[in-house]
Amino acid sequence: MTMSPPPADSRSGRIHYSSPFDVDGPRVSLYSPEFSADPHGSYRAMRERYGSLVPVELVPGVPATLVIGYYTAVRIFNDPGHFPADPRTWQQNVPDACPVLPLMQWRPNARRNDGAAHARYRQANTAGLDKIDQYSLHDTVAQIAVPLINSFCADGSVELVRQYAFPLAFEVLNALLGCPSEVAQRAATGMAAMFEGVDAERGNKMFMAAVLELIQLKRVEPGDDVTTRMLQHPAELSDTEMAHQVGTLYGAGIEPQQNLIVNTLRLILTDERFGGSVLGGSLSTRDALDEVLFNDPPMANFCFSFPKQPILVDDVWLPAHQPVIISVAACNTDPVIGTDQSAGNRAHLAFGGGPHVCPASSLAYLIAQDAIDQLLDALPEIRLAVPASELTWRPGSFHRALTALPVVFPKSPLLPPI
Repeated sequence: MTMSPPPADSRSGRIHYSSPFDVDGPRVSLYSPEFSADPHGSYRAMRERYGSLVPVELVPGVPATLVIGYYTAVRIFNDPGHFPADPRTWQQNVPDACPVLPLMQWRPNARRNDGAAHARYRQANTAGLDKIDQYSLHDTVAQIAVPLINSFCADGSVELVRQYAFPLAFEVLNALLGCPSEVAQRAATGMAAMFEGVDAERGNKMFMAAVLELIQLKRVEPGDDVTTRMLQHPAELSDTEMAHQVGTLYGAGIEPQQNLIVNTLRLILTDERFGGSVLGGSLSTRDALDEVLFNDPPMANFCFSFPKQPILVDDVWLPAHQPVIISVAACNTDPVIGTDQSAGNRAHLAFGGGPHVCPASSLAYLIAQDAIDQLLDALPEIRLAVPASELTWRPGSFHRALTALPVVFPKSPLLPPI
């Protein structure tokens, strides 16, 4: 990596330009239904035309550079000095109504800061997460999964996104945070609006108001939960800072967790390498999770940085203060890493990398694995209700999420309560 302004001419060959410099032809749209329907086909076409760095548009009028090279992504993840997470200069020229702004804007949290501020916020986060008893978490998932399964097991059919994966991820996170259900419901509604980019500004306000209510409640009524432990950390975070830390946990703990569960169930139900093998025990649910984290990670394009000055990367000039986004889905399938074997392989970038790597990856694995095993143990003859080709993906620049996962199974008796 070299830093200096781009030369007017390069005798050694053409230097490519990225946003906001001119590019040849239109930017690749990450929000189109066509991209959502076949992202891997799009990544292959991008790689053939552009190499490791691609000029894209997140929503109309919001350009960015998408990183689709595995080793390029690893270098960027581990170089926060040149690729800081702070977007404040960029967002000065972004309208308040921009649908991606709530997910990308600066906040006083670990995700959007570097250096001492990042360390302070991350230490408070990890203090809250590290004391989660993983044995108790198994029980928590089971206690939430069994009533959900009992709500549909006698019907012979269910839509797993709306009736299982979302409520399970939602209730497990609320249990860990110690959040009352009414407050949690408003937080989830606001978060969904931000991820969908529909009325995102209003969703952001609704979400933050709900989280602040939780913080104030826990100051008065502390408990054995993540929120209380973060409040009691020596960093002494303010209510506003705390709200943004909890907001990060909501952002990571509902939408991505739901998508991880659903995408893995889709794989098990549609891919003969996994279906009978997982149910028969020759492959584990963990193997299926690893396959999904490689090929269809729940947040496919979601690790942002904003170079402080123009920087030359892989013969492409990246401009200062413009978003550089890691496509973990494209990087994981980069041919240069030379592997078609993802079962048991943890080299994927689905949880990020460098100082901003997700601190809750082991919890995400555990919750998803238990949720899937509970369902398959209860309904071992479960199958898709429609042809796999009829499953559709939600459009969006950041997530990899099915619109629905309808399944059928023999009507089954209720499970005993836990």
